[in-house]
Amino acid sequence: MNLRKLGRSVGGAVLQRVGRAASKVQESKPLPVDLLESDDAYLVVFDAPGATGSDVQVRYADGAVLVRIDRFRDYHEGFEMLFPGRGLSLDGQAELPADALVDAEEASATLTEHGTLEVRVPKRAEEADEQDGESVEA
Repeated sequence: MNLRKLGRSVGGAVLQRVGRAASKVQESKPLPVDLLESDDAYLVVFDAPGATGSDVQVRYADGAVLVRIDRFRDYHEGFEMLFPGRGLSLDGQAELPADALVDAEEASATLTEHGTLEVRVPKRAEEADEQDGESVEA
């Protein structure tokens, strides 16, 4: 083995390890999220880069919106993966306010063409009426 081949071999091994480490760091960081509120709903907006609808799982549990994105890398004919730096499994969550009364069964999720996931969680009628200053009696 000559010096040039040795250099490429060592360089390739280093790039591969750095790529795997970068991917693991990305996977361990939660997805960036914004939580917005209107009179009748909460809107939770996650960054979902490179995701498709079949990659996304959304659920509501214990007062939080939970998201998991399992991405797959595209195959590029004639190219070899040297630096796998993008995480494949990404998680995120958004805690709703402790006093939030929501109708999780009516929640909806939309993946936009700009790479964001928007989860709309409607408030239950009692909470919306209380915010309007009205009292609801059963």
